Amino acid sequence: MATPFPSVPPALDGHERHYHDSADVLMKVTQQDHPDKILPRDGEPNVLVTSALPYVNNVPHLGNIIGSTLSADVYARYSRSQNRNTLYICGTDEYGTATETKALEDGVSPQALCDKYHALHAQVYEWFQIGFDHFGRTTTPKQTEIAQDIFLKLHKNGYFEEQTMRQLYCETCRRFLADRYVEGTCPKCGYDDARGDQCDKCGQLLDAIELQNPKCKMCKGTPMERQSNHMFLRIDTLQPKTEAWAMEQAKVGRWSSNGTFITESWFKEGLRPFSVSRDLKWGVPVPLPGYEDKVLYVWFDAPIGYPSITANYTDEWEKWWKNPSQVKLYQFMGKDNVRFHTVIFPSCLIGTGDAWTKLHHLNTAEYLQYEGGKFSKSRNVGVFGDRAKDIGVSPSVWRYYLLSTRPESSDSQFVWHDFVTRNNSELLKNLGNFVNRIMTFMKKYDARLPESPTLRLGTEGPLSTTGDGTPFGDLVAKFVADVNQILAKYVDFMEVGKERAGLNTMMELSARGNLLLSDAGLDNTLFSERRAECDAVILLATNLIWVLTALVYPFMPLTSDQMLTQLNTPPRALPKDNAFAIDLLPGHMVGKASHLFKPIDEKQAAAWKAQFGGDSSVETKPAMSKKAAAKARKAAEKAKAEAMPQTPEVLDLDAKVKAQGETVRTLKTAKDTPAEALDAAVAQLLALKKDLQAAVDAALAKQAEQAL
Repeated sequence: MATPFPSVPPALDGHERHYHDSADVLMKVTQQDHPDKILPRDGEPNVLVTSALPYVNNVPHLGNIIGSTLSADVYARYSRSQNRNTLYICGTDEYGTATETKALEDGVSPQALCDKYHALHAQVYEWFQIGFDHFGRTTTPKQTEIAQDIFLKLHKNGYFEEQTMRQLYCETCRRFLADRYVEGTCPKCGYDDARGDQCDKCGQLLDAIELQNPKCKMCKGTPMERQSNHMFLRIDTLQPKTEAWAMEQAKVGRWSSNGTFITESWFKEGLRPFSVSRDLKWGVPVPLPGYEDKVLYVWFDAPIGYPSITANYTDEWEKWWKNPSQVKLYQFMGKDNVRFHTVIFPSCLIGTGDAWTKLHHLNTAEYLQYEGGKFSKSRNVGVFGDRAKDIGVSPSVWRYYLLSTRPESSDSQFVWHDFVTRNNSELLKNLGNFVNRIMTFMKKYDARLPESPTLRLGTEGPLSTTGDGTPFGDLVAKFVADVNQILAKYVDFMEVGKERAGLNTMMELSARGNLLLSDAGLDNTLFSERRAECDAVILLATNLIWVLTALVYPFMPLTSDQMLTQLNTPPRALPKDNAFAIDLLPGHMVGKASHLFKPIDEKQAAAWKAQFGGDSSVETKPAMSKKAAAKARKAAEKAKAEAMPQTPEVLDLDAKVKAQGETVRTLKTAKDTPAEALDAAVAQLLALKKDLQAAVDAALAKQAEQAL
């Protein structure tokens, strides 16, 4: 699997290293120096991260990846950049009727199917550089042991009752039909392709017996009704405790707004007892006499995969999962999984009476759509994880684009044209240009960082944000103040899982570096005629690049490693108290410059769309509830952005507009945002847009003047 830790580049021959190596500067845990097993530490923040367990019966597509595994990976890496003790756990969810159904279709055993797709999932996530500390699976003895223990404790505590159910039985197949073996019409909304356990259109949980016009999925025959005994969880009796816990935790853990809304709606409707046993063979056996031919319902069983996978990672798993006073649990998932993680699973844990580590922060995603429609393996529409590498673009670019379009508060679109544009206009011209320009300029210094009396160095600590009254001194002070403000904003976003906003803020910091070079006039003349100023700019810029490695690392770990190699430095943590300092010292020698990103021919967008777009005769519905006017406006904005001159001033303001736009969106989706705070944020956004337009107009005027 991909490493969850940053690498330490080997020291270059003949290249001295000089940097502050205090615990506040360097990352504690690296690829070369990490414990065999990560366990909670007394007196330190301990962060447990999970992503929704991907189901094992298919290849994950880009929407699956950004919806949980990639988003959780970003947060786990961010947590490590803050030097927090962090464990990221995931694995494949392998029990349930979907596995049995797929195995029947493929003519293999359920276990063989699971083995095949578990390996495939692992390969996909490794290519995307998703760094689990352990990637396991639910078909293990530990899963059976822990799931049955939770079941028996709930049974002992009186939270189960036996009920006789009417079930569908297929005489042709000679078996009771589990939920997913039945298809029919939803009794709630009339959707004619509902499954026996849930309607994908309205989201309502169903019992197969409720379906209208039911059909056996295997033989397409009409099943008959028979009776079968099952165990029902009295989740209604647990509602008061679970609801009180969830509503308090939603505030304390700052849950995403859509996750909170979904959870509240379930409690308002009222929880009802539901069956946790199924007439199947593939699953965890129900540990009760008379239930030998039944297994646990997959959504009772699946979330228990988090602790069981941890138990397969370390025998001391309870230090993570039964340690609520020392461990905070962060869970990432798509919105369709929310109710199971905020209502059903916590109810089961509460019902055992044990001191379980329960959800602290819930982070949910909406749906990523593909070019105006849905991903479809059968129609060959969209990019699935095993095909992403086929186009020859770095995992860093894939991660950047998916995170830049992360569907945090509404559905979003994967668009090939946008994919190419973001690589060329943002990664290449902003971050790539800044790093390459400085690393190339270092040749004039024979790769050695200069002394800089201008910056009044000599002691560790943040640089001053107060100018000395000289134009250059004031320029430096303004730069430091801006960097500190951007760092603080980045941390604020990332702490609550606003990863798209965090990404935009990281690019805003890079754009601020480009603006520094422009404002200071970094060129051969500055080097030869105002050397002291040039030395200061170089020292500031290289230190900013080192800081940027910590911000880039969660989003593009391979790119961060490349930057560290060019800097000839070990991985650093985020600056303490968000205060920029000179931690990469005079005398330090950097490595060779190399390009972080490559341009992509714009013609590739159409070629890739044809390759992955599916049959053009297949009609697709609009993925988002946007009208033609909104789409036209977005298209116009995109065209305008592509036509913008790429000056440092424009790049800086464009990054600020995007970051401030995320701030406004965050405030709008929050339930308790004061009106004056939202008004102020909108006013700031409008002012930035006005400044951006002025900068664009000035740059275009200059281009026209030069063309005369």
